[in-house]
Amino acid sequence: MTKSVTRTLAVAALAGAVAAPLGAAYAQGTPAAQPITLRIQSSWPASTTLHENFVELANRIDVLTNGRVKVQHMAAGQVVPAFETLDATHKRVIDGSHTWAGYWVGKNKAAILFTGGPAGPFGMDHMDYLSWMWHGGGLERYHKFYRETLRLNVIAFPVVSTSPQALGWFKNEIKSLADFRGQKCRQTSMAAEIYNEMGMRTVNMPGGEIMPAAERGTIDCAEFVGGIEDLRFGFHTIWKNHYAPALHENTSIGELLINLDAWNSISKTDQEIFKAAMTERLFVGWAKWQRQNAEAVVELREKHKVNLLTTPPEINKAFMEAWDRIAARESERNPVFKEVYEDLRKWASVSVPAKRFCYPPYSLAADHYWPQRTQ
Repeated sequence: MTKSVTRTLAVAALAGAVAAPLGAAYAQGTPAAQPITLRIQSSWPASTTLHENFVELANRIDVLTNGRVKVQHMAAGQVVPAFETLDATHKRVIDGSHTWAGYWVGKNKAAILFTGGPAGPFGMDHMDYLSWMWHGGGLERYHKFYRETLRLNVIAFPVVSTSPQALGWFKNEIKSLADFRGQKCRQTSMAAEIYNEMGMRTVNMPGGEIMPAAERGTIDCAEFVGGIEDLRFGFHTIWKNHYAPALHENTSIGELLINLDAWNSISKTDQEIFKAAMTERLFVGWAKWQRQNAEAVVELREKHKVNLLTTPPEINKAFMEAWDRIAARESERNPVFKEVYEDLRKWASVSVPAKRFCYPPYSLAADHYWPQRTQ
């Protein structure tokens, strides 16, 4: 055997030795390439269920991609302030954000419509709204809004819900709309504008700043989510009057923003896995939150002696009337808002009346088995 043939056989043997474990690794689903790591920051304090949802999503993506895509999860403020994650994602200071589109109404008020929006919107519940998002062209409008209206290099997907949310926490009892007026309360996004129109004096701040402001007496009242989130923040140590329900976020969906270049660095297969994980987390996390919230309400009432009070109906009615006025004004000056708003109205015009016909009111069986407390 010649030396050249010997060398050829040796190289072939070496190549086979390397290829065999690689082939076995792929057959077993073990990643062979360097994993892609995405640095993603939430807009939430680490103590919240919202941030927990994000951590669980990151862990799920790691498992489903078999380690090919890893998410370095960070809480609000670790890189940028909570309300600055959109611009940071666009500039790729971070690769993405677990956040809420309502924080971007300063750029364009149509952003609130991609959260679900106030009063339903148009009476729609979560499933009605997600039906529009996934089957009524809403997701395409959502992507177009970021790409063409805001001209940002990001893509977004629905990922979390912590709604319906409560009216909030108050120092004194609120028995009428007159009592509501003049209160200095933490609110954010379009809710702040609506409540201002109703006579409240609002202060915009991230969730992590509410307790310090309350302790200093800077605000008379506050709203973040309700139930479990508010219990963890400790709002009950400041105020004892907690009101629900409300309509500012009765149907509200949070988002996962990803820088478009970062998104395109992921394989098509892993993008689909990413989408599936986000949809799974939306529903599984929401179901978990519903129970956590229920248990928190019991703890607030029985252990911490919080007054759990029903929002006076005139407040919620005034809220819808104020929102209708604001939405009408915004539609006149903002063609993007008008287009999305009218599309939602059209979808609701079929979904809501049909659901009212087909679905029994929640109160029908609830009142039979669990009559409401009179407190």
